[in-house]
Amino acid sequence: MAGNDALALEIRPEAPGSAAAQTVLATYFRDIVSRHHGRAATGAEVAAAMDAEPSDDLCPPGGMLLLAWQDGMVLGCAGLLLVRGAAEHGGLGEIRRMFVLPQARRRGVGQRLLTAVEDAARGYQLTRLRLDTSDYLTEAVQLYARNGYQEIAPFNDGRMCNLWFGKVLG
Repeated sequence: MAGNDALALEIRPEAPGSAAAQTVLATYFRDIVSRHHGRAATGAEVAAAMDAEPSDDLCPPGGMLLLAWQDGMVLGCAGLLLVRGAAEHGGLGEIRRMFVLPQARRRGVGQRLLTAVEDAARGYQLTRLRLDTSDYLTEAVQLYARNGYQEIAPFNDGRMCNLWFGKVLG
């Protein structure tokens, strides 16, 4: 991928069960589990993580999964979950599965995915977004900080997270 190739990026919704989505989600979980343990994740650990945190709720009407494509190759993903009772919670959404393949990082792909998720949230008339992450995911933490996300109180007991962020959408 050359310098400005992220400009040719196409971001579009994909069913979480599709082959392309399953491949990038497995890569996401492999990366997360490996970084969490500080070593390469085993296939069994990746499968267990995918089973423990299924992505099948990232589809209409309760959410969506976006994949970033370039030249027929998936470079990353980002999910949006509409929090149940979102109307009662002031139009709350949750960002999940935000991931860019290592070889595609530092090219603007993560920024484009985050912008697309925020735009989709506005389309659902959400007014706030939240997410969980981990301090060892430094690229993600920096991306969120650059985009106005601020630390909030924990809203879940995620096994591999230790940071929670939120943003009011303008």
